[in-house]
Amino acid sequence: MQLAVFNEAPRTEVAAALRPCIDVQRWVDQIADARPFTTTGDLLAFARDAAAPFTADEVAAALAHHPRIGDRPTAATTEASMSRSEQSGVDPADQDVAAALANGNRAYEAKFGRVFLIRAAGRTAPEILAALNERLGHTAEEEEAIVAQQLREIALLRLEGVISQ
Repeated sequence: MQLAVFNEAPRTEVAAALRPCIDVQRWVDQIADARPFTTTGDLLAFARDAAAPFTADEVAAALAHHPRIGDRPTAATTEASMSRSEQSGVDPADQDVAAALANGNRAYEAKFGRVFLIRAAGRTAPEILAALNERLGHTAEEEEAIVAQQLREIALLRLEGVISQ
């Protein structure tokens, strides 16, 4: 969607375009209500500020939509399509990496009670696996900050993909 169209579109259409970036209603509302934006950079800066901080409830709600790293969502939704694209560096045919990610995901979920989240875009499977293993050594408080930051990065990357000049 071009920025001019984003600025002029009905609020419901804008909200529908924003929600797959991250399903946090406050974030969607703040951006939709702040239109018009002069440049894409202005929009992204506003979106970054609106995402800092996410509350614990907002993080939990957003994580409910994220698949496990290594799992490819099959739904025909925009969010699922974005996730498949972001995880393109993880080859599901690489059984060793798939098994290591599955084991790491289970350990992470057992320790933290939520899905492991990382901005997968631009990362290789070994990089993701190394981050997963490192983060298993974190405290819950350390992970809270990292997960919120990863959500912000994902939301902004997705928003960049939705908006063009």
